[in-house]
Amino acid sequence: MARAFLFVLDSFGIGGAPDAADFGDLGADTLGHIAEFCAAGAGDRKGLREGPLMLPNMSALGLLHAAKLANGRTPAGMPLPERIFGLYGAASEVSRGKDTPSGHWEIAGTPIRFDWGYFSAEGDAFPPELVEAICRDGEVPGILGNCHASGTDIIARHGEEHMRTGKPICYTSSDSVFQIAAHEHSFGLDRLLGFCQTVRRLLDDYNIGRVIARPFIGTTARDFARTGNRRDYSVLPPEPTLLDRLTEAGRTVHAVGKIADIFAHQGIGRVIKANGNMDLFDATLKAVDEAGDGDLVFTNFVDFDMLYGHRRDVAGYAAALEAFDQRLPDLDRKLKPGDIVILTADHGCDPTWRGTDHTREQVPILAFGPGLPGKDIGARRSFADIGETIAAHLGLAPGRHGRSFI
Repeated sequence: MARAFLFVLDSFGIGGAPDAADFGDLGADTLGHIAEFCAAGAGDRKGLREGPLMLPNMSALGLLHAAKLANGRTPAGMPLPERIFGLYGAASEVSRGKDTPSGHWEIAGTPIRFDWGYFSAEGDAFPPELVEAICRDGEVPGILGNCHASGTDIIARHGEEHMRTGKPICYTSSDSVFQIAAHEHSFGLDRLLGFCQTVRRLLDDYNIGRVIARPFIGTTARDFARTGNRRDYSVLPPEPTLLDRLTEAGRTVHAVGKIADIFAHQGIGRVIKANGNMDLFDATLKAVDEAGDGDLVFTNFVDFDMLYGHRRDVAGYAAALEAFDQRLPDLDRKLKPGDIVILTADHGCDPTWRGTDHTREQVPILAFGPGLPGKDIGARRSFADIGETIAAHLGLAPGRHGRSFI
């Protein structure tokens, strides 16, 4: 039996991207700076955690060695393991953005060589003609926001007015994205999702990668909270990905979390939704039990990025990493001969960095499974090597991009 399990720790970069300066991110290092923060004793926060960052299971899979490959040093305060139990390396991104679709598509063997469209950071983010079309076709009396913003901040700022007026809250970031926040009850979840699909259609000419629905609940700015009913509406990848190749070969791709949305539901055999890293891990373990020969279980663990990276919550990010690390033995016990697991990331989101956006970084590659040796696979030139490794493991012909490391 040959099965594959691909887990993206969303935003868990390890620094050292060769082109980081081109993105204004020279020196960004998500893992390294979290480790420094914890080693300095700054990680204590309301009893959430304390002391140096402790990731014993990922360290035994080569995480600290991968970090040294990326930036020439091991993370502060983290003890080196006596033995490595998996293949480890670091990968650089060749796609032209540091966004979620670009990272995931490249992981799945399809780098993005074109430039995405972006919205202005000065004045109104969205051009008047686009706003007019959105209001007309979406049948809303206007929009609120129209700027670059943090999602939680803009909901607190405009949520009450949104509930009074019915105007959706529309905002963007340095990514190629149009985000829409609306109240699940006063505006309606189904109405929000339909509105997002209308906006998705209107944005095709602007080459915008994603429209994201951001539903929330609550009654005032003091208690507004986003719900787990987020949806991403992506454009289609520019060419077939690993997921398409597997589907064409009669295999099943089990998409856990927001994976199906990222790939515009193309090449997906089964969609599994869950809210929060631990629920996502539970859903993933169930999918591992149910996956057949030749299948891929592909999970995105979104909390690292959404709850901690973008919100610049260093202690929260550290605690989430430690909680994830503690669950890995649960996964290991379910593996069968022929299985391979790959842990990686799609970009960085250094919570110590300026601003609230993603950071251009290398990502770890940690691969393990029954019979896989502990081995340095070096610095990989593209995330696409990950997809090609899975393709080779599952018996598919090589794709156009990337090289297998097994």
